[in-house]
Amino acid sequence: MATVSHSASPAIAEPAAPSSETPPPSAPSSETPALAAPPSIHVRAAITWLAIFPLVATGMMVAAPLMENWHPIFRAMALTMVVVPTAVYLVLPRLFAAHGFLAARRSIRR
Repeated sequence: MATVSHSASPAIAEPAAPSSETPPPSAPSSETPALAAPPSIHVRAAITWLAIFPLVATGMMVAAPLMENWHPIFRAMALTMVVVPTAVYLVLPRLFAAHGFLAARRSIRR
């Protein structure tokens, strides 16, 4: 009977040598601005209310003639099907960006 010898494979792979193509990590410089902390839960709630309230008020006034005879549950469902995506994808990102801009500007002035 013949025995076949296999070359031993290492159990743990050795880390690859650093490539000369990747730059070494550098320390943060004073030129790069620090990221602002995210707004508190209270600020997020206020910004969300500022987005939702005008959309709901406008939606109720615009849709009232169309939905006079609808059950209130169906009116609410139809209104929220329009208001929630509009707020989430259009209004809230702009309001949070404006808040971030104002917060950064306020921190620079101090």
